Amino acid sequence: MNQFFLNNKTVVIASHNAGKILEFESLLNNYNIHIITASDINAPDVEEVGKTFKENSILKAKSIPDKHICISDDSGLCVDALDGFPGIYSARFAKKNGGWYESMDKLYKLILQKKVKNFNASFYCVITLKWYDKWIKTFSGRINGHITWPPRGSNGFGYDPFFIPAGFNQTFGEMIHKEKIKLDHRYVAFKKLSKLYLIDN
Repeated sequence: MNQFFLNNKTVVIASHNAGKILEFESLLNNYNIHIITASDINAPDVEEVGKTFKENSILKAKSIPDKHICISDDSGLCVDALDGFPGIYSARFAKKNGGWYESMDKLYKLILQKKVKNFNASFYCVITLKWYDKWIKTFSGRINGHITWPPRGSNGFGYDPFFIPAGFNQTFGEMIHKEKIKLDHRYVAFKKLSKLYLIDN
């Protein structure tokens, strides 16, 4: 058996974000894995000083002591009309503007100022798997769609009520969790990881 299979292992989710932890718990639910979080081992929150999603995802993974296997991610909303903004600054932009709703309002107004009528956007994610102190692997995922105003739905977290994935009429915020989790950017990246390092029960 591949010694690197995650099944039957304890894995730290390198996050303090409750919504993100819930999503990883859902993704890993079908596997025999014991999940703990960064808070459980008193690992600090990480300042996202990287210039890319990949750099920030790796920074978060490296914040977890090498005696643990860990999974981290960095993800965000990239708006075409704003040249990919807020991107890696998605969470910080929300904090700066006083919350997720306020940041969505600000982004919508910034798009209108462009006068291009381009509401295309994508969610992008990079998941990092750190295997103790041995190696680090990264996996990326993207889902395209467009933003809508006003935000719709109270499910999910972050910019979910602001984003309608291509081919759907509902925002991520309107979708029930078990549907949304099987088609978003984090799932796309996770499937690449699971193909290599997980065995279906």
